[in-house]
Amino acid sequence: MKRLLKYISFGLLGVILPILMLATVIEKFIGSSVVINYIYGSPWVIALWAMLAVAAICYLVVCRVYRKAALFIFHLSFVLVLVGAFVTHVSGVRGSLHLRTGDLPTTVFQTDDARIGRFPFQISLVDFRLQFYKGTSVPMDYVSSVQINDEEGVSNGIISVNNIYKYNGWRFYQWGYDADGNGATFAVTYDPWGIGLTYAGYWGLFIAMIAFLLGRESNFRTLLASPLLKKGGLMVLFLLCSSAAAVARSPRVLPAEVARNFADVYVFYNNRVAPFETLSHDFTVKLYGDDNYKGLTSEQVLTGWIFFYDSWKEEPMIRVKDRYVRFILGVEDEYVALTDFTDVNGYKLTDILKGNVNARLRRAATLANEKFNLASMVHSGSLLRLFPHSDGEPVAWYSPADTLHANEGCEQWDFAMGMLEQIKVAVADERYQDVERLLNELRVWQRRVSGSTLPSDAVITAERLYNHMDFIFPFAVLSVICGLGCFVIYCRRVLRGEVWHTKFHPALMVFILAFFAYISVFIFLRGYISGHFPLSNGYETMLFMAWLSLLMTMLFNRKFYMALPFGLTLCGLSLMVAMIGGSDPKITLLTPVLQSPLLSIHVAVIMIAYSLFAFMMMNGVTALCLVRGGNEQRIEYLAVVSRLMLYPALFLLVTGIFVGAVWANVSWGRYWGWDPKEVWALITMLVYSLAMHSRSMMPFRNAVFFHIFTVVAFLTVLFTYFGVNFVLGGLHSYV
Repeated sequence: MKRLLKYISFGLLGVILPILMLATVIEKFIGSSVVINYIYGSPWVIALWAMLAVAAICYLVVCRVYRKAALFIFHLSFVLVLVGAFVTHVSGVRGSLHLRTGDLPTTVFQTDDARIGRFPFQISLVDFRLQFYKGTSVPMDYVSSVQINDEEGVSNGIISVNNIYKYNGWRFYQWGYDADGNGATFAVTYDPWGIGLTYAGYWGLFIAMIAFLLGRESNFRTLLASPLLKKGGLMVLFLLCSSAAAVARSPRVLPAEVARNFADVYVFYNNRVAPFETLSHDFTVKLYGDDNYKGLTSEQVLTGWIFFYDSWKEEPMIRVKDRYVRFILGVEDEYVALTDFTDVNGYKLTDILKGNVNARLRRAATLANEKFNLASMVHSGSLLRLFPHSDGEPVAWYSPADTLHANEGCEQWDFAMGMLEQIKVAVADERYQDVERLLNELRVWQRRVSGSTLPSDAVITAERLYNHMDFIFPFAVLSVICGLGCFVIYCRRVLRGEVWHTKFHPALMVFILAFFAYISVFIFLRGYISGHFPLSNGYETMLFMAWLSLLMTMLFNRKFYMALPFGLTLCGLSLMVAMIGGSDPKITLLTPVLQSPLLSIHVAVIMIAYSLFAFMMMNGVTALCLVRGGNEQRIEYLAVVSRLMLYPALFLLVTGIFVGAVWANVSWGRYWGWDPKEVWALITMLVYSLAMHSRSMMPFRNAVFFHIFTVVAFLTVLFTYFGVNFVLGGLHSYV
């Protein structure tokens, strides 16, 4: 009976995993609603989950796992989460409600399956207001005041993003608003039992994981007491849980010291007020791939495009990587000029952008088109939103290209346009002292009009410092070289039977400490400038992963001799991915839904788990390199290290998943939506959980098999992060 239940339990899991994987791929082609209705939510898939839960509980009972309370509660909590999800699926109600101020109270809403639902009360919108980020027109929050009338009387409630209004089991979430500001759309749910059961399961998981790690008889404590670790001297791991340009004539530019005077001018860019230096930095990086062009500063480049457009439009500084796009433009070199995009027949990329071409070519053409448009926006002036206008709240920022009939004749607008013309004339006459004086007057005027809505001087100083911290990529390359070099040296010495010594460790540790401090300051500045913890996109999460890698290296390098090559390599690769995936990373204001503190916890915990899985993978590669050398003891030692990492890594992943579910429920009214990223996080968790069952699955007791598993299993982590982002898409895809 025990063997039969084991085969049924793990067999069902083996069936469910490929179904989940296949469903995410199918969703790419036929849409999410079809997959949710006919795969995830189909009766036969629900039946598979139910059979898995029943078989697993029966197997646990037959194996008398109930004697280990923490382990038994852990599995029961998973079942409770599944039960809660089933109750939500069967009895939960979800829909949308649109209300406008001044309309009569309503009792109806539209369900997600396009039916009409009814409330047991009347609800109306009393007031709606937008809250903006200071000094911008970017919404920070949407706040609705509603009134409910029923037999119990009149109740008033406030609904905003990440702030649910609950009434007799009904939950209202702020979803959107009307363009005129007099109406709002709400997500509506009624699920009094399913959410409670699911949350109870989450708490059970959390308590059981803590109890398991601290329990005297747990496998984790047994591994910590392993003689192999004492001999190897491993530290307690759960402390962690916490391009040369071609020689050619240079285009016309302002002298460097004159262009530098533009750096402190305020500009409204990327939905926030920033120094002109940030715009020039991003402009140069976007077009050229570096913030320095032929020895010219980014301020010289952007002001060159502004004041000497006829010279710069002929300059081949726009980087186009795709060969076919360059062929269409009629250029062989990687860098093209703005004039190469057009000819007597018009814009050369029109056919590609509008035609039926493959996704890769369309993406390459779109990127080139973005660069063309960016340079064109500078010429038209629409990119330069330099002029604040204070009529009404919030302060609005305008560019020279804006048509403001309402402001014609306005003293502020006349001053702005006159100031711009004076600067242009002073530049043309090379009266650079007058340029400096006029820029100072412009800054003073910007401060007077904008008042307290401008960023503080400390924030501007921090942003200018951040713009000059551009040594990430060289550090990343050096980190990878050092890490791989240490790895090769270690493997060669072990295969020769030599002792791994650390005579060059002091120099590497100095490099690691300096690099760690550099990345820490870089991340801190980015967070200080943006006003939120920098974990809101792929660029920032990879920076955080690199930081974690160096932290782990410093924690474990004395006791775990592979920490140094692993940490350096993982840090360098993470930074390279960050730089490649975000060649023009922007510091942006968070959309309201991303302001929840649960976001930072969710991302940070999962990234720590991924870092540990990466260490396990590299540990496995090391062990497999030693297989032919007869180093059984070292291979076993590395297996113990990886098994020890597995517990906090898997538990942190589980924690990150259910924290993300709580965040989604608070923000969007559903704790699980079968988004590809959610599904692949679940797949990753289930795959790695297999290695936790070595007592039931004999192959995992073999050290070599376990190392092979850690290498292969890491493919799920890679696909969860990169495959979903760049292939499958979805709500969680980072741009």
